[in-house]
Amino acid sequence: MGSHRRPKQPSRARVTVLTATAAAAVALTSQAAHADPKPTKSEVKAKVDKLYHEAEVATEKANGAKEQQDKLKKQADALQDKVARGQDELNTLRGQLGSLATAQYRSGGLDPSVQLLLSSDPDSFLDQASALDQLSAKQADSLEKIQAKQRALAQQRKEAQGKLTALAEVRETLNENKKKSQGKLAAAQKLLNTLTAAERAKMAEDDRRAANRAAGERAGAGNKTSSSSSSGEQVDLGNEVPASALGAAALQAAHTQVGKPYGRMGTGPSSYDCSGLTQWAYAQAGAQITRTTFTQINQGTRIARSQLKPGDLVFFSNTSHVGLYAGNNTVLHAPYPGTYVRYESMNTIGAYQTAVRI
Repeated sequence: MGSHRRPKQPSRARVTVLTATAAAAVALTSQAAHADPKPTKSEVKAKVDKLYHEAEVATEKANGAKEQQDKLKKQADALQDKVARGQDELNTLRGQLGSLATAQYRSGGLDPSVQLLLSSDPDSFLDQASALDQLSAKQADSLEKIQAKQRALAQQRKEAQGKLTALAEVRETLNENKKKSQGKLAAAQKLLNTLTAAERAKMAEDDRRAANRAAGERAGAGNKTSSSSSSGEQVDLGNEVPASALGAAALQAAHTQVGKPYGRMGTGPSSYDCSGLTQWAYAQAGAQITRTTFTQINQGTRIARSQLKPGDLVFFSNTSHVGLYAGNNTVLHAPYPGTYVRYESMNTIGAYQTAVRI
């Protein structure tokens, strides 16, 4: 009769290892099943466009802080120079007062009546006494001038210190917005890096073709009086009216910069951001406008979209972007990092806000 042995049971340690391995495999399979798919090119572009918009908002705030910083620095420097010159004047007045005091001391320390009695020449003494009275009057006048100058200097020093304090706060705001803009741009670049080189090249080519189309449409402007907006509605552009002399000159100046690269906080002539280009263009035309979109929007007469003339400033995306109207529903602008000054359809830039005529 053969013997029957019980099959050897797996050890508890081995069971534990096998169970853990199986669980890990299930977890990995589950994670793989639920992992976020790689974003498509269009999704990346949408996210990148959003980050560029946020970076542009921060850049315009930085531009405003920079403009304010430059203004405050000039005011502080002027006040400090005024304080220095005032101190020199005060020192001169003090020197004059010292000279008067010395002259008064040298006239003698005796009582005037005693000096008169002892004088061998009373007429000469009386002349000296009159001169002494004049010295006293000059001394009193000098004291009044010194006191007034001291009060003025104290006020000027206070004003200068106030400007310096404000300057420090503005510099802090400037640095914060610079960092914020840099952070947004870095995030946008990180997203772009998830695309293949071919996909990035395709995006750049699409941008180039869109710019060429806009330039061609602008060149062929004439009969077209309406265009579809991004929402699909028909926008009446009205008859294309000639630009004002100022607007035409600004647009022509900007046209000479087509192809120049976008540069954050750039004001030309090597690179531009959006408001830097418009400021530069109008400066070439002989008009000084402020530095940022947030202030440029208040520097001209508000214009209905149907009444746009070439050279008018057109604002998009909650005033964070500006370009020059170029006719036939196109603008000339500096779009965003990685691009260049170019013509573009208003329908592809962003949400139209308003326009002003300088």
